Amino acid sequence: MLDIFLKGGWLMLPILFCSLISIGLFLDRIFHLHRAQIKQDDFLNGIFNIMNRGNIAEAISICNKTPGPIANLTRTALLHADDTQENVIKKLNQTGLEEIPRLEKNLTGILTIALISPMLGLLGTFVGLLDLFMLIEANAPLMHIGQLSNGLWKALITSIAGLCVSIPSLVGYHYLLSRIERITISMDYSISEIIYFLNNEWLKKENYDD
Repeated sequence: MLDIFLKGGWLMLPILFCSLISIGLFLDRIFHLHRAQIKQDDFLNGIFNIMNRGNIAEAISICNKTPGPIANLTRTALLHADDTQENVIKKLNQTGLEEIPRLEKNLTGILTIALISPMLGLLGTFVGLLDLFMLIEANAPLMHIGQLSNGLWKALITSIAGLCVSIPSLVGYHYLLSRIERITISMDYSISEIIYFLNNEWLKKENYDD
């Protein structure tokens, strides 16, 4: 395997570097999204039960200890529960918009590597063909087939290596996008549930004041 890698020439190094970066970014995002995706129904029901007992401090404490955007949205709602409905919705939307870049962090890097890697492979192919033609020109008309192998190896290996990095990176990018989409749907659902719960609390408070 090392021998094949070396036959690819110096362009194999940036391709290898791209592969390592892509793997690192993918694993980082998988770990982050795994922590961010919680069972929102169980979490919200637990928070609402605590709120019904009037223990808002405990509810906020649980939100602080729970990772992910849903917990952050819930904490935002609890901290502004005494505000008007309009202000709470505004704060929730603002918090939701702030969470999206955190979820999408480093996705651009994975996509960039998926696009650059085949270009590096193609560049390696052209470099290999250039070496091949220079060798033919220097040694013509007496050429041995073994003399042509280095240029051909370089042309083939770099293209294959570039595609081997690009294809998994592109698949990983779209997989992460699908995970983020599911989380954003959960965020929208959570916002609706929080507003519904707070509406009931506001109505109770208005009836009590009356």
